[in-house]
Amino acid sequence: MSINEKSQHRPVDEEKPQDYIYGRNAVSEALRSGRPIDRVLVIKGGGSGSIRALISQCRDCGIPVKEVDRRRLDTLVGKNHQGIAAVAARREYAGLDDLFSAAAAKGEPPFFVVCDGIEDPHNLGAIIRTAEAVGAHGIIIPKRRSAGLTSAVYKASAGAAEYLPVARVANIVQTLRELKKRGVWIYGLDMDGEPWCSADLRGPAAFVIGSEGQGMGRLVREECDYILSLPMFGRVSSLNASVACGVVLYEAARQRKIPGVCD
Repeated sequence: MSINEKSQHRPVDEEKPQDYIYGRNAVSEALRSGRPIDRVLVIKGGGSGSIRALISQCRDCGIPVKEVDRRRLDTLVGKNHQGIAAVAARREYAGLDDLFSAAAAKGEPPFFVVCDGIEDPHNLGAIIRTAEAVGAHGIIIPKRRSAGLTSAVYKASAGAAEYLPVARVANIVQTLRELKKRGVWIYGLDMDGEPWCSADLRGPAAFVIGSEGQGMGRLVREECDYILSLPMFGRVSSLNASVACGVVLYEAARQRKIPGVCD
């Protein structure tokens, strides 16, 4: 096969990787953030009030809007699209320096979340949504054995993924060592630690959330300066990863006196 023949058979998105952003909140936040969008797809005859408002916003911004049948949209993004999807250039991952720069821009001590093998995109999306809501400066995820910035993660984050930098690193243990060299305290969420509300969380901090099934890896746990635990008063022995993360992040936000969080 010649070079020309190869180029004729190259996938359309190989040179211009694209993502589908679906769901009304996710599309709305993508528009509001100013992210470049190639086109928006809506189901035929499904223009409810909120979708009509998004269509109007798209047209004001010069973004093409195309009607497609529900079956076509189901095929492209699954059935949980709420009647609308945007086609946008794939978002690039941030670097560690970007996360530190986000903290410096706000004049705040670094406030990061490290996901050690969160594989469920709905959990990762929920963690991103909570982290953005409490004013965290970024998320760190590993390249392997982890959900990435997929369309499902965007949907689960309700658009928060548009605003919060996400860094993808080759090795979580080495990254934690780098964070500690740069003055960040590492707090792991796991069993048999000190009560989450008794720790001082006001300084530069990174909160490590372990995987859904196994929790934090042994080497990751060994790099933590503190282990925080949530008391369990019922019969189950643990919480969902994103729920546990939310409890601790809001306590950190309360201590850090981020505007809007009660004393």
